[in-house]
Amino acid sequence: MSKNTPIRILADENMPLIKEMCAALGEVCLRPGRNLSASDLEGIDALLVRSVTCVDADLLAGSQVRFVGTATIGTDHLDLAYLNQAGIQYASAPGCNADAVVDYVLSAVFTLAEQTGSDPLTKTWGVVGVGNVGGRLAERLRLLGCRVLLNDPPRAQAEPGFTQLDQLLAEADILCLHTPLARTGPHPTHHLLNAERLEQLKPGAVLLNAGRGPVIDNQALLELLQQRDDLQVVLDVWEHEPAVSRELAERCALISPHIAGYSLDGKIRGSFMVFSALAQFLRQPVQTTLQDYLPAQSTAALDATQMSPSQLMRSVYDPRVDDQLLRASLENPATQTQEFDRLRREYRIRREFAATRVEAGPQAGFCRALGFALASQRDLP
Repeated sequence: MSKNTPIRILADENMPLIKEMCAALGEVCLRPGRNLSASDLEGIDALLVRSVTCVDADLLAGSQVRFVGTATIGTDHLDLAYLNQAGIQYASAPGCNADAVVDYVLSAVFTLAEQTGSDPLTKTWGVVGVGNVGGRLAERLRLLGCRVLLNDPPRAQAEPGFTQLDQLLAEADILCLHTPLARTGPHPTHHLLNAERLEQLKPGAVLLNAGRGPVIDNQALLELLQQRDDLQVVLDVWEHEPAVSRELAERCALISPHIAGYSLDGKIRGSFMVFSALAQFLRQPVQTTLQDYLPAQSTAALDATQMSPSQLMRSVYDPRVDDQLLRASLENPATQTQEFDRLRREYRIRREFAATRVEAGPQAGFCRALGFALASQRDLP
């Protein structure tokens, strides 16, 4: 593909504004990402996807695709070995929705704590996987004054400050999983929490997975929850999604259809990062910036002085809404998988905490640690 050759781009229809962004690069067509087939790629030069599309030889062999971009942090749905072998360049969007996932985690945990009368700020948090998401979660928790244990074997080989997983399981009151999915290699994460490790969870612990579903052995988790009612489990990702085990879901405290990172900000950021990577691959200048596409902050500020932390976070993102929608979708097994995708495809507009201005008064430091934007200078401590 030369600079002057028009190209054809196929993009997942759930990538917001991608058609507008890429219009200057070539012809853009949109398709549902879950059901892409080799026939859809006839005459296509660049493929832009999300995590629901498995990009491998079965999809690409015989096509003229020379660039693949995924508007996601993870790349486990891309066969990188095949792409390298075939000489196909690829790009991802690391960190695009990391803040949205952290917002999800905090809102979910604080909502559960409100129901039980506990205080998350006094608990020991364990973060497994300290990349873009886990690292930002740990930073916010530290700003909030929480004790945080970190587990990340690849990073622990070169950096201090990490905890062995078994020790973390024994000490963490709140365990958050943010690892990529790796089935092979020196640090596999597939079924990282198997039956043996799940049994090590501290009494009364909260287990939250907003990373990759197969990191937890879902059958082993179900069997554990059938024996222990002291645990609270929050699942945004599922081992066999879009199929969701209704039996497991019924035993979880909060559930959602893989939308932890589904903020409008994160989606647009992911689209823009992939668009920019494609433009660089084509050696085309990028004439716009991310801010040209992101909606402005609301001019009205929330009065945080009149709300509890849980109420403040739920005013921006309420995990109970997604919980109710997903539970309702499980009522009819015949349509469950289609409903899972529909909930993702038709997801409501959700902004990030950082895009929300608050009047915080004396609580300015706390609100800022949660990730909110302060409305005025008088809020500064």
